[in-house]
Amino acid sequence: MLTHDSKTTVVRQSDLDRAFLGTTAPARVLVVDDDPTTEELLTAIGEKEGYEIVIVDDGRKAYRILRSDANFVASVFNMTMPNLIGLDLVRYMKTEKRLMRIPVIIVAGDTGLQRISENFAAGALAFLPKPFTKEKLALTLRLAQISQASRKRADVRPRKLAA
Repeated sequence: MLTHDSKTTVVRQSDLDRAFLGTTAPARVLVVDDDPTTEELLTAIGEKEGYEIVIVDDGRKAYRILRSDANFVASVFNMTMPNLIGLDLVRYMKTEKRLMRIPVIIVAGDTGLQRISENFAAGALAFLPKPFTKEKLALTLRLAQISQASRKRADVRPRKLAA
C-alpha cells in the first residue's frame, strides 16, 4: 500500500526493484475515502487482486494527485468526502483528456436514485452501495480495468485521412 501525504513520498523496495530490474509494475488504483474501515477493506481487496492501492482521505488531495499523475487503471471515490466530493472529482476528470480514460467507481452509503444518476451522468462507470462484498469490489475493479483497456484500443485504431 502506498499512502500519499503532500509532505512525504514513500519509495518501497518493490518500486526500486521494478525500476532497476525491469519488472512490470502492478496496476494502480486511486482510492479516495475518509472512512478508515472502508480504506482498509478496499486496500485488502485491491492488493489481494494484485493492484497497487494509492489512498487519500480527502477530495482535494485526490485532485492534487490527479493533476500530476494519471497512471491509474481505476479510481474509487466515496461520494461524500471532506473538501471536494466524489461527484466533483468525476466532473473534473471528464474535462481533462488524460484523465478521461480512468474509470471511476463511486462507493456510498446513500443510494438515492438522484445521486446515483448524477454520478453516472458525470461519467462514473459503476456505483457500489455500502456495505459491499469483496466479490463485488473485485468484479467491479476487473470491469474498470477491462473498460480502460478497451478505451486504449479505441484510441489506437487507425483513423481515415480526409481526401
